[in-house]
Amino acid sequence: MPVPGERRPAVFLDRDGTLIHDRHYLADPAGVELLPGAGDAVARLNRAGLFVVLVTNQSGIGRGLYGEDEYRAVHRRLVELLAAEGARLDADYHCPLTPDAPDPGALRKPGAGMFRQAAREYGLELAASWFVGDRARDVAPARELGGRAVLVRGPQTEADAAGTDGAVAVVDSLAEAVDLVLRGNRPQREED
Repeated sequence: MPVPGERRPAVFLDRDGTLIHDRHYLADPAGVELLPGAGDAVARLNRAGLFVVLVTNQSGIGRGLYGEDEYRAVHRRLVELLAAEGARLDADYHCPLTPDAPDPGALRKPGAGMFRQAAREYGLELAASWFVGDRARDVAPARELGGRAVLVRGPQTEADAAGTDGAVAVVDSLAEAVDLVLRGNRPQREED
């Protein structure tokens, strides 16, 4: 729990396509497979003393494709695989809403609700935090909240990458994203 008055930065990570292979509506823990280098990347953040938060849209719940129990089973498997590589998540948030569902709390990414909730619950400084994911919606909250955005290229990223501007660093892996975080560099504007 947070120390009163103390605020610290966090690294917010997307799940599917960033930490694990995107299996599209993953409901079976047997389908959880870390992306190459993902466990080590998270372990490096942990060793550096950074607070690591998983933030994921899970519309499969809202669509009735799986329930909260299945989501939690998948999450437990992710935690096990990370632990086997000496890594951990300090907190996790998921939004079960579909894209067309009412979302008064702006919980579903690109909304900033889950990030704001984490900041309240754990004393996080959002403007000093990093937002890492494989889609533009994963990193869009950085613009609103003042943090730094890193887009990890993957099979689902191509269309999203075209919509980013120079304020978003684009890298080829979570390991490269962690390199940026650990160096503390602000993303540089990419040249056309």
